[in-house]
Amino acid sequence: MIRHSEETHQQLVQRLPSATGRDVKDWMRSLEDGPAFSRFEEKVNWLRDEHGLSHGFATAIVHEADMVRAHRKLG
Repeated sequence: MIRHSEETHQQLVQRLPSATGRDVKDWMRSLEDGPAFSRFEEKVNWLRDEHGLSHGFATAIVHEADMVRAHRKLG
């Protein structure tokens, strides 16, 4: 599994709206409403296959969703 540096991740998240027409929160809702995959790569592949996203954007969305979920558990 390839993870981006934090800087690259933030750049991808910032570019999502202009590249896809949807912000990261909207993409995370799609991910939550999609199939119940447990593995990171399964989620990435689903976003790529179902929505035609590049691997980089799909990885950034799944990583952001995982960070938000982890933050909720801590809070």
